[in-house]
Amino acid sequence: MLTDVWTSLLLVWITCVPYTSMTPIISQSKSLQTGSTALLRGLVEGQRILSRAKRGWVWNQMFVLEEFSGPDPILVGRLHTDLDVGSTPIKYVLAGEGAGTIFAINEITGDIHAMKRLDREEKAEYTLTAQVTNRDTDQPLEPPSEFIIKVQDINDNPPQFVEGPYRASVPEMSQVGTSVTRVTATDADDPVYGNSAKLVYSILEGQPYFSIDPNTAIIKIALHGMDREMREEYLVVIQAKDMGGHMGGLSGTTTVTVTLTDVNDNPPKFSKSLYEFVIPEDLGIGKPGGKVKANDRDIGENAKSTYNIIDGDERDVFEITTDAQTQEGILRLKKPLNFETKKSYTLKVEAANIRFDPNSGAPFKDTATVKIAVEDSDEPPVFSKPTFVLQVDENAPINTVVGTVTARDPDVTGSLVRYFIDRHTDLERQFNVNVDDGKITLAKPLDRETDMWHNITVTATEIRNHSQISRAIVAIRVLDINDNAPEFATEYEAFLCENGKPGQVGGIHQANLLDVFFLQLLSLPTDNSISVLAKHDTFRRQKQEMYFLPIIVTDNGNPPMSSTNTLTIRVCGCSREGIVQSCNVEAYVLPIGLSMGALIAILACIILLLVVLFVTLRRHKNKPLIIKDDEDVRENIIRYDDEGGGEEDTEAFDIATLQNPDGINGYLPRKDIKPDLQFMPRQSGGPNGVDVDEFINVRLHEADNDPTAPPYDSIQIYGYEGRGSIAGSLSSLETASSDSDQNYDYLREWGPRFRRLGELYSVDLYPPPS
Repeated sequence: MLTDVWTSLLLVWITCVPYTSMTPIISQSKSLQTGSTALLRGLVEGQRILSRAKRGWVWNQMFVLEEFSGPDPILVGRLHTDLDVGSTPIKYVLAGEGAGTIFAINEITGDIHAMKRLDREEKAEYTLTAQVTNRDTDQPLEPPSEFIIKVQDINDNPPQFVEGPYRASVPEMSQVGTSVTRVTATDADDPVYGNSAKLVYSILEGQPYFSIDPNTAIIKIALHGMDREMREEYLVVIQAKDMGGHMGGLSGTTTVTVTLTDVNDNPPKFSKSLYEFVIPEDLGIGKPGGKVKANDRDIGENAKSTYNIIDGDERDVFEITTDAQTQEGILRLKKPLNFETKKSYTLKVEAANIRFDPNSGAPFKDTATVKIAVEDSDEPPVFSKPTFVLQVDENAPINTVVGTVTARDPDVTGSLVRYFIDRHTDLERQFNVNVDDGKITLAKPLDRETDMWHNITVTATEIRNHSQISRAIVAIRVLDINDNAPEFATEYEAFLCENGKPGQVGGIHQANLLDVFFLQLLSLPTDNSISVLAKHDTFRRQKQEMYFLPIIVTDNGNPPMSSTNTLTIRVCGCSREGIVQSCNVEAYVLPIGLSMGALIAILACIILLLVVLFVTLRRHKNKPLIIKDDEDVRENIIRYDDEGGGEEDTEAFDIATLQNPDGINGYLPRKDIKPDLQFMPRQSGGPNGVDVDEFINVRLHEADNDPTAPPYDSIQIYGYEGRGSIAGSLSSLETASSDSDQNYDYLREWGPRFRRLGELYSVDLYPPPS
């Protein structure tokens, strides 16, 4: 009996080990039915032994090969229990992930088959539950137990470069072994089982320039001296192969574009060693005279150069600047050129890189020779001096030679020069100039007192080329002669105190000197002033108010000139300190005996009389001047104050007509005025839908065209309230029935407050108390 047990255990072990693996995986037997016992009978060493036997599953996990595509379902494994001894009807039940769809179990034998093609990359393992039940009663004989079916990987996925294609850069002339970039490939196969996901990298295209580490996939420089100027871009093809790179492995590829970045390894180089330029001598300061360029095979900042003049004759005449856009050297003029002085220049120009590697040891510069030939230009005449200062007496006669200006043609040919005066600077044509020799003569008499200086502009022009013009300023000073007598600057008026003492200074007055000579005056000759002294103290305003003192002023010119001027002296009343208090005429009325208060009172009375007179005239003017003679009616103003008689005035206007426009069937003539003209009858009212606005417009038009109507500014009264209005007319004229015809029963419902109103309109509404 024991032998049968061991045989059963060996069978279970064989069926639970997957056929794809030779490694046995056996778990310890577990009891699946708690509290259940069974008696097993067997012989051990010839004796019959009664014991409690353990019943359970014998397995750990199962495996199934992915992507299996055989004609029959693949056997995954077999379940077996020690209760399956043949006497008890056993039934194996499978539940969990994929039970019944992906995995099927033989209820009698416990064999598990995979019904579908599995993919480990979609799902790597399945968790299921196994249970043993009675086939007849479906009662569980063991508790359920969980196990796992793992999908065994096969190499069915090639490596993939998810981030490809790649772009990388590395400086040119890098050392061998310099890292460029790293690529990464992924494999969807199981990295644990087998070599399906073990990748090896290699270069298919890109040797001998680059290499790649087969394990880390780092791309490196493999060739020394890779020059960007020779080749800038490389295309490298990288392969990743699984199965460790062995035969039968799957592979994937990607591309890496490697760009060599520039380093400053090339100096600038002039395209030629000698440059020759011809520059006209009249080239303006700062204007370009020529261009040179040094080419650099580098790019970007490494190709930028700067230019300098390092040698040559008179280097301060020229300068060279760098054009940032074209990287050219622009030769410019710093000083004017003169063909007659120097006809050629030789310069040495250098071009040097702005950025360079000092460790490289290479000279990142180049030089070239520049020869400049000065071209003769037709230059304008040149005056001997930029400004001429001349002098002439103011009494000089006409055609007097004031001075001479000279100019010459600086060209080698030496053209003759002609002179002219710019009349914009000599509007009065005071001077003339000889066109041949430049002599300036006087054309009109001069007056130093009017203009002391004359500034004119003289032009010099070549005879052969009139467009070459030069200008010079000529300042002519007019010299003074004694031709003006001295005189007072203004009409002076001095004062004298009537109670002053003899010898008191009355005032200081200055003479107006038109010449530059000092006056021979009584005193203070340095500032040309005089002092007037009183000889006695008998000056009184009552006797004489003003004195007119003639004064003769003489200069000491050659010949001497003199003039007579009058000084007005006014006698004034002063204080004891000599301060003037009053020089007016009011001083004469003070002896009359009237005080200042009396004068103010008289002035106030005069103003009061004027105000009363003004008010009286104002009132008299406001009274209307109307002729009230009844017989004289010519040009009389007739005043009308008639405002109408209201609703009782039924003769002038038919108010009912205004209140009901549809009730008019013809023209109703006025009763108070006899019309002089035959008036056309009105048209009947509008349709039933007429509104108030239309009604007013119609009546307004009729009133404007009615010759028998009242004056234009009369008031037109309209009682029409519109068609369809709920409210009736409030006018008593509109009432068509008497009070007895009205029904006032509704006042009964309004309460005691309307009792009195109801009594006024109906005697039956509120009967009197008995």
